[in-house]
Amino acid sequence: MIQTHKGKYIDILNQRIFLAEIKVQNGIIMEINACNDAPDRYILPGFIDAHVHVESSLLAPSEFARMALTHGTIASISDPHEIANVLGMQGVEYMIENGKQVPFYFYFGAPSCVPATVFETAGAKITVNEVKELLANPAIFYLSEMMNFPGVLAGDEEVMQKISAAHAAGKPVDGHAPALRGKALQRYVAAGISTDHECFTLEEAEEKLKLGMQVLIREGSAAKNFDALIPLLDTYYAQIMFCSDDKHPDSLLLGHINVLVKRALEAGCNLFKVLQVACLNPAMHYKTKHGLLQVGDAADFIVVNNLQDWQVLQTFIRGNLVAETGETCCPYIEPICLNNFLAEPISLEDLAHLPRAIEPVIVCIDGQLITESKAIKRMDCTPQNDCLKLVVVNRYTKAKPAIAYVKNFGLNQGAIASSVAHDSHNIIAVGYSDADILKAVNIVIAEKGALVACNEKEQIVLPLPIAGLMSNLDAWQVAQKYTHLDRFSKEVLGSSLTAPLMSLSFMALLVIPHLKLSDLGLFNGDNFAFVERD
Repeated sequence: MIQTHKGKYIDILNQRIFLAEIKVQNGIIMEINACNDAPDRYILPGFIDAHVHVESSLLAPSEFARMALTHGTIASISDPHEIANVLGMQGVEYMIENGKQVPFYFYFGAPSCVPATVFETAGAKITVNEVKELLANPAIFYLSEMMNFPGVLAGDEEVMQKISAAHAAGKPVDGHAPALRGKALQRYVAAGISTDHECFTLEEAEEKLKLGMQVLIREGSAAKNFDALIPLLDTYYAQIMFCSDDKHPDSLLLGHINVLVKRALEAGCNLFKVLQVACLNPAMHYKTKHGLLQVGDAADFIVVNNLQDWQVLQTFIRGNLVAETGETCCPYIEPICLNNFLAEPISLEDLAHLPRAIEPVIVCIDGQLITESKAIKRMDCTPQNDCLKLVVVNRYTKAKPAIAYVKNFGLNQGAIASSVAHDSHNIIAVGYSDADILKAVNIVIAEKGALVACNEKEQIVLPLPIAGLMSNLDAWQVAQKYTHLDRFSKEVLGSSLTAPLMSLSFMALLVIPHLKLSDLGLFNGDNFAFVERD
């Protein structure tokens, strides 16, 4: 049976728009012909998120897909690094198998850094041989972000073997090099690393582009670099992609790559250049064979109302309607749950901690993964001074909690805690008092993974039974529950951050400077070493 779709066809490759009739048979585009009459709507390739950790949406891949499809996203370049740090190869296989349950293109990578560093406790290790095994799998399209840039620069044998394995397999290597510049950056690129999504200044991004890297403009729930980097698009559009990296369900509910397309056009960027960035560049870089919308391609396309609103009216995968006017056409399939969570309840005594005479305090920056460090006198390390206790508890074995101090969370009561704590996903919590922190942490432990916001009287809990990272609920239910948590954290507990729980999860991300906390102690990301006690 032949399907016919009419509209204003946006031919990105040839930079033209014309009234067209698209004929589809057995999910394949058979013909694209000009016509004299068509509805006032636009047909174009679906959007691709060029780098995302699906786990950070708190949704199983199948549920992430159901929601993303409503915004015209048909594919994601997905790094299963988070679940790999919890469950190793079993976690990667879980993501691949769960993703097959929905009409969506998940292009998974082979995690390159599991564990991410030797300065934290992870739940698994992925060896060089296992990386080679993954790269031989046709479901794996690239080597995931090489966060160990010091290892690349030092020529670490294991790091270089993983990069060489990807090159031998003919698959690209993703990068991760925040603030890396000059000769060090040149050596990193020379190792054969092709992308970077960590640029947060125009100058850094342009330097990487001039060295031939693909730069991803990231706009997630915590890290927001769109405004800083969008001036580069018109000049470097052939080397730029859009990505979210980490996106919580409440913001995914509101939009995805379609929002970045609209914002780029509002900033004055050329339509065809923007759509090349949003649709074609990821498909070509990762050799996905989808997303070009040409004769002979799979009928994967979207229909939008106009070129101002970018309201996605319909999304098609292989010629089948999978989303329409903001509603999914795909049924909910309850995900299987698997986990690795062995933490035991902690006590108030475990939280006892005396600051240094001059304490190096983590300064959280709203909308960024990078932090600053501020030296604060012991007497000023108080909740009243917005200097709150930050705690990381090992989830894989019994150990003494690591404790430090953080500014800018702004809590005036209660605590928030999470089993999502990049990269090793131990338990992380920040709170106004030890009693508040104790309550929040022990709720996470009782649930064997959860997001929690609580005070003396109330507790809001979102259980995460899949690896302590993802819910097994319907995506819209998770978004609703997360929104409740987020509002409680801000409106009741007083946090001034845009996404307090997302920001909290990155306070343990050691590979992003400058000061972070792992389950093993306070860590300086500039010299890649622990901060020693006086």
